Amino acid sequence: MGKLVHNDVLDAALNVFETEATVITVCKDTPTNYSEAITQGTHMLAIKTGLTGADFLISDGASGRKTTISAQSTITVLETGTATHICLTDGASKLLFVTTCTGQVLTAGNTVTVPAWTITIGDPS
Repeated sequence: MGKLVHNDVLDAALNVFETEATVITVCKDTPTNYSEAITQGTHMLAIKTGLTGADFLISDGASGRKTTISAQSTITVLETGTATHICLTDGASKLLFVTTCTGQVLTAGNTVTVPAWTITIGDPS
């Protein structure tokens, strides 16, 4: 017997990012909680607030559904270190998503751009 999930189910999960994610951070290590993701002196190197639903676009993926997060440019770097992770938070208490990125040395006072990227939820297999 085959497996199936309607796109509405996957879209509901991805919609959490559209409705709740308001902050993107660039981190030097894997944050395990909200505080580590947004607090200077822990893992956070750069932070940008003000994400809106318009920064996310849900569409078909190769095998499932995805949301594409738009590029975020000229984010001020607050602390020097090697960026290894990108995080999305709700700006209040939730660490919503953590992913890795290509390691890049950032220097305090400069800016960084996070290119467009995707979060994918696969169809059942």
